Amino acid sequence: MYFHTEKNALIAQKGNETLRLEAWGKDALRVRATEYPAFTGNQWALSEPLDPQSALIAIDEAKGSATIQNGRLKVSINPSGVLRFFKDDQEVLREYYRNYDGSVTDESTCMKVINRDWKPIIGGDYGLTVRFNANDGEKFYGMGQYQQPYLDLKGCTLELAQRNSQVSIPFAVSSLGYGMLWNNPGVGTATFAKNKTEWHSEATKEMDYWFTVGDTPKQIVANYTAVTGRAPEMDSSLLGLWQCKLRYRTQDEVLDVARHYKQLGIPLDVIVIDFFHWTRQGDWQFDKDFWPDPKAMCDELHAMGTKVVVSVWPSVDRKSINFQEMLDKGYLIRTERGSIQTYDFQGDCLELDATNPAARQFVWEKCKKNYYDYGIDMFWLDNAEPDYAVYDYDNYRYYLGPAVAVTNIYPQLYAKAFHDGIAKEDPTKKQLALVRSAWAGSQKLGTLVWSGDVQSTFASLRDQLAAGLNMGLAGIPWWTTDVGGFMTDDWQDPDFKELLQRWFEFAVYSPVLRMHGDRGPHDIKPLSNHGGGSLYTGQSNELWSYGEDVYHVLHEQLKTRWALKPYLEQLYREASENGSPLLRTMFYEFPDDEKAWTLSDQYMFGSDYLVAPVLKLGQRQRDVYLPAGQWQNVDTGDVLEGGQTVTADAPLARIPVFKRVK
Repeated sequence: MYFHTEKNALIAQKGNETLRLEAWGKDALRVRATEYPAFTGNQWALSEPLDPQSALIAIDEAKGSATIQNGRLKVSINPSGVLRFFKDDQEVLREYYRNYDGSVTDESTCMKVINRDWKPIIGGDYGLTVRFNANDGEKFYGMGQYQQPYLDLKGCTLELAQRNSQVSIPFAVSSLGYGMLWNNPGVGTATFAKNKTEWHSEATKEMDYWFTVGDTPKQIVANYTAVTGRAPEMDSSLLGLWQCKLRYRTQDEVLDVARHYKQLGIPLDVIVIDFFHWTRQGDWQFDKDFWPDPKAMCDELHAMGTKVVVSVWPSVDRKSINFQEMLDKGYLIRTERGSIQTYDFQGDCLELDATNPAARQFVWEKCKKNYYDYGIDMFWLDNAEPDYAVYDYDNYRYYLGPAVAVTNIYPQLYAKAFHDGIAKEDPTKKQLALVRSAWAGSQKLGTLVWSGDVQSTFASLRDQLAAGLNMGLAGIPWWTTDVGGFMTDDWQDPDFKELLQRWFEFAVYSPVLRMHGDRGPHDIKPLSNHGGGSLYTGQSNELWSYGEDVYHVLHEQLKTRWALKPYLEQLYREASENGSPLLRTMFYEFPDDEKAWTLSDQYMFGSDYLVAPVLKLGQRQRDVYLPAGQWQNVDTGDVLEGGQTVTADAPLARIPVFKRVK
C-alpha cells in the first residue's frame, strides 16, 4: 500500500484501486474506493454541513500500514488493504479477506476471496461486493422497511431496492455499538449472515459508506441524522385523526364525511383525496365533472379545522394532456429495450423522471396551479418507488443514470420536487408529504412514510411493528400505516372488525393515526363511464362505518390520542433535535438491559410509554416485560415493579400500555 494525506483524509493506493478515508461527523469516517482515476464527487445521503473536523493520521511506510482516527473511531489499514474498525481501541468490525498475498497474517488463506471485490461490467462500470467478518452474537437493526416479522436482521438477506411496501434505507445499527450507512443508491443486496456480512451493488463507479460508533443506539442515530438530516418541526394541528378510504369519488362525498364528523363533535385534522380524482394519470388536475369547485371545498374544510391532502402519482398516461411535452423534453423514465411503457395500471403509462431537476419543476408547476393554489395543504406522493409494471431495474434509465445504479434515491427526489416548490411559495410553512417510499435523508424533507399496500391480517400487523421500529432506527421518525391494513375482502367480517380495532389501538401510539384501506367487496356501481367516475371504489371506512360497538371502541381510543397531544409535540421536537424516532425499540431506551435486545413484540412510544400491541386474533391477555423501575398501567392505575414479565389483560377495547413512573 502507498499512502498520503489530504487535510483530514487518508489516501491509500494499491494497483488500480484508490481508497479514501476521511473524518465525517462525530466519531465517524466516510470510506470510499474506486478503480477510476477520480471519485465522482456525489454526496448522496451525506448532505449536511459538517463542523470542523480533526483526524489523527499515522503512516508506517516501513510496514506498509496506516491508521486514521476521528474521536472514538479508529480504522487501520494493513499491507493487503484490509480495514479494521475500532471503538475506543476495541475492534468491532474487520473486512473479510481470505487471500494469500505473500505475507502471513490472520487473514491469509488460499481461497482467493477478497474484501473489496470489483467485477467489471463489459462496456460499463463495476459490480461491487464488500465483505466483513461476522461477529458471533451480534444483532443488526434498521435498514428501512421489509415485510417480515424480524426486528433483528441477523441471518437476513435484504434486497436493496424500492417496491410497494418495501423501503430500502441502507443504514444498519449494530448491537456492538456502531452504525453503517451504505451510501449508494443503486440496486443490490445486504446480507447479515452467520459467517460474514456482505454489501453488494449491481452497478457502481465507487464504493461509498459511512461508519460511526457510539455507546447507545440513540447516540448512533444522532450521529447518523447529523450528517444525513433530521425531520423538520411537525405541525401540531396534524396529530389527531386523519380520514381516508379507497377513493372519495366526488367533492360532495368528501364534504359529507367531514360534515358528519363535525355533527358528531369529532375534530377531523386531515381528510385525504385519493387517486383517480383526476381525468387521466399525468394530467394532475381535478376532474371537473366530479370536483366542480375545489377551492370552495377547501374553504369549507378549512373552516371546520380540517386540512386537505390530495394524491399525486408520477405515472403519465400516453393520452394525458402532458404526455407529449414531457416525452419530447426528456422528463420521463426510459426503457433500455422493448416497449417504452413502464407502468400499466388503468392505462398505458410512462413515469416522471424525478432525478431530472427540470422534470421536478414541471410537475410542481402543474400541481401548484391545479391543487396548491386552490388551498390543498399537503400532497400524498403515492407510487413513489416508483411502482413499475415489472421490477426489471436493468431495463430502466434515468437522467442520473441506469436505474440499477441510482433508482433507490428516486422517492427522495420525488418528495424534493414538492418540498422545494412549497418552500419557495411559503418559506415558513411546516411541511409534510405522505410518501410511500423513502431513502436515506428523506426525513429532512418532511416525509411521512407509510407502510404501503399491506394485507389486512394479524400477520401483516405483526410485520408492520417490526417495519416501523426498524424505520425509526434507519433515521425515519415520521412513519404510519393504514389502520386495518389496505386489502380487505369483506369489510363486515367480524374477524376483520377485531383486526381493525387492534390496529387502531396500536396506531393511537404511533406518529400519525390514519384511517385508510380498500374495503371490499367492490360491488359499488361506478358513477360514469369516463374519467375518475368510471373506476371502482371501496366500502365506507369512517369511524362509524363498522357498527356501534366498533365505533364506541374507536371513539374512546381517539380520546386517548387527543390526551396525548402535548406528549406527541414533545416527541416530534426530539425527532427534530436529535433524530430520535417516536416508535422506539425497547433497547433504544434500555440499552443496558440484555432482555430488551431480545424483544420484538412490544415497544416504547417515546421514553415514557411502554406499548404492547395485540397481534393475534382472539387474544385477551399477553405477556409484557417491564424493565427496571416502576410502571403504571394506564387503564387500571396499578403501579408495578420492573425487572419482571407480567401477564396483562387485553380486552377488545384496549391494549396493554404502561407509563414509566418518574
